[in-house]
Amino acid sequence: MKTNLKYIIGVALVLLVIISSCTEDTYSLGDLTAPSNIVINTEIIGQDATHPDGDGSGEVKISVTGDNILGVKIDYDANDEVDFKFIPKSVVTKKFDALLGVNTYKVTVLASGPGGTTTTVTKDITVRYDFLVDPLIVTNLTGDTSKTWIVDKSVAGHFGVGPWNVGSIRPEWWAGGINEKVNCCNCFYTASFTFTKDSNSGTFSLQVATPDGAFTKTGSLAGIPNIPSSGDEGCYDYSGANSSFIFSSASSGAPAIGTGSNSNSTQTSIKLSGGDTFIGYGATQKEYEILELTSNYMFLRVQGTETGNAWYIKLIPSI
Repeated sequence: MKTNLKYIIGVALVLLVIISSCTEDTYSLGDLTAPSNIVINTEIIGQDATHPDGDGSGEVKISVTGDNILGVKIDYDANDEVDFKFIPKSVVTKKFDALLGVNTYKVTVLASGPGGTTTTVTKDITVRYDFLVDPLIVTNLTGDTSKTWIVDKSVAGHFGVGPWNVGSIRPEWWAGGINEKVNCCNCFYTASFTFTKDSNSGTFSLQVATPDGAFTKTGSLAGIPNIPSSGDEGCYDYSGANSSFIFSSASSGAPAIGTGSNSNSTQTSIKLSGGDTFIGYGATQKEYEILELTSNYMFLRVQGTETGNAWYIKLIPSI
């Protein structure tokens, strides 16, 4: 009888262990509270009682504070194409130089929290941006009225590419030869770019004419609209376009006097308004740094839609 009792007790203990080991574990994701109490703090550089919109540099220090924030992205102007940028440590200094004078920009912050939660807040920032362009640049570019330019296929290096960094202001990766794109993409040379100065309003505009199409990449790498979603770099139907532009200080940080084999820079850029116009090559951003400009020669540097690339374009006046 004692043996049977011991056996029964032993079996019961084994069953208890088995049942215990089969108990399902419970996991918790923890607190999934979205970011809250988000505040966009702004410090307009040079702002005082005499200069309520800043010192004309266009610079604003922006910081984001709140609860449950794991990361922050920011779009600097809700009035144009959405382009969220990650800002480390939730602090950034931004130069608002898209427009001259006093302008208001609607800034949008996307704060990320636990478990993929997000919170969006906006704030209007009013700031002044002044830039006095060298009159000689205006004269050489526009003839003080209107002047048309084309890509100069007659010289080596009229088109080239290098890395987008301030240590390389030259087409160190590749530079095209004379007539480099004639056989594949002659539209590169037949497109024209007319820069106009309106003396009455003090504004500037660019007219792009593309009789044989626009030379560009396709899909998301095309910097102009209505280009096919796929295909090789080449000439694509484009009706041309017109837009305003302004002169601004170049954002690249390139020095006026280049070191080594780097090019010099005027430290002045042509900034195109909107997304329809381009200069030379359609797969680029809209700020073209003027490296050199005379009455009969222009050398530009521009960041590509592949943002690690810097493209170089040489132009001459159209005869």
